[in-house]
Amino acid sequence: MRIGIDLGGTKIEGIVLDDTGAVRFRERRATPRGDYDGTIEALVDLVAAAEMAIGHTATVGIGMPGAISPATGMVKNANSTWLIGRTLDRDLEARLGRPVRLANDANCFALSEASDGAAAGAPVVFGVIVGTGCGGGVVVHGHVLTGPNAIAGEWGHNPLPWPAADELPGPECYCGKRGCLETYLSGPGLARDYAACAGVDPTKIKGATVVACAAAGDRHAIAALDRYAHRLARGLATVINTIDPDVIVLGGGVSNVTMLYDAVPRWLDQFVFSDHVATRIVPPMHGDSSGVRGAAWLWPQGHQATGLESPGR
Repeated sequence: MRIGIDLGGTKIEGIVLDDTGAVRFRERRATPRGDYDGTIEALVDLVAAAEMAIGHTATVGIGMPGAISPATGMVKNANSTWLIGRTLDRDLEARLGRPVRLANDANCFALSEASDGAAAGAPVVFGVIVGTGCGGGVVVHGHVLTGPNAIAGEWGHNPLPWPAADELPGPECYCGKRGCLETYLSGPGLARDYAACAGVDPTKIKGATVVACAAAGDRHAIAALDRYAHRLARGLATVINTIDPDVIVLGGGVSNVTMLYDAVPRWLDQFVFSDHVATRIVPPMHGDSSGVRGAAWLWPQGHQATGLESPGR
């Protein structure tokens, strides 16, 4: 069996999957925010609880914010800032007495949907997570593509493609640049765009509010969603032009915006460098559970959870 853990900024979720993909255990706990040692303890305790529930040891995969830097072996790019600069994988392996596998949470989402979800069986899958941020993951023939810099799939920190004059220079991004896709496509980005047109305080609006207002007939919200769909299409067109995935799975809050599954494909033909776009854009099968399921799938079927062999990250 496989243990999967989704290490989030506010909650830690653990599950156990059997070889059929059925869930044998599930539990959520609060994340000890700002406390690295407490986070390690919470992860170790959750593994112990899972193994007590199933009666034996299991492989451990963890989806995390950010990534392990190939240069330093430490966590980088994590919005859970107390993890940054820490050797999370080695510290967990030392406590558990076995190898663990860690991957970016967007990579876990993509792996879940490629393994037994909406993109099962597809050779190349791009998984999109759009919520408070904008991330992505790439799975090729069942394996997560990480890259030598551990940033494969980080499309949210590329600039908005083919910008109109009124989209320049673009909003400031926390990464220090302007006009990143994340500043347009994240939930806060959608809320900010709506607020600018509707004349309301952007700090009082969330992306989900804009979607609800559009459904109620608010013309400013409808226009904001139309702009959003056009920008999402431009962003995904660059992904298609680069890796030509068979399936793109939308995750996070954006996956619940049903109009995007019709609107975005209609725009793609204008931006993809091809006479026909065969890439499917689909919602996730496993929804909010995709990340934690993907963490479990980081280990191949049949691998035993004993020994200290290299996990081959």
